[in-house]
Amino acid sequence: MTRVSVLFTFLIAIASLLPAQGAGDRAQARILKEVGHELRMLPYFTVFDNLTYQVNGNQVVLTGQVTKPTLKEEAGRVVKAIEGVESVTNNIEVLPASPMDDQTRVAVFRAVYGKPGMDRYSHQAMPSIHIIVKNGHVTLEGYVDNEGDKNRAGIYANGVPGVFSVTNNLKIG
Repeated sequence: MTRVSVLFTFLIAIASLLPAQGAGDRAQARILKEVGHELRMLPYFTVFDNLTYQVNGNQVVLTGQVTKPTLKEEAGRVVKAIEGVESVTNNIEVLPASPMDDQTRVAVFRAVYGKPGMDRYSHQAMPSIHIIVKNGHVTLEGYVDNEGDKNRAGIYANGVPGVFSVTNNLKIG
């Protein structure tokens, strides 16, 4: 075989692999989209829960924090039912039941969403700022429009009596 024919054979072999790789990428993109949709549609998913996920081929890893054990179970169940998903690792943390944390959640919600300019984030089917409270420690997750709103949300949450600390993980987008 000449160098040209070897190179040509090699290129044909590579080209034959490309459509398979593209199909795999499309399948993963579809799974990624469906996982996000299914999680957002869960009936008990609230602003006080945070669900995140990673898709690696046909494997899904669920993470985050929820206030109800049933939400963790339901998240795993609906994701496992998605066509093409072969395995689900459910690492979602169930937050401890605490009347004090429940009061803190409501107080932080009012402090953040009740301010002029911040109230626009509450006018969505699922508000974009999620408030996670564990043993008096607050974590803000989700998205805001700009750096100023991110900083204001952190300041407002930090001003709530009984809050020990605030971790502001809000993203701009």
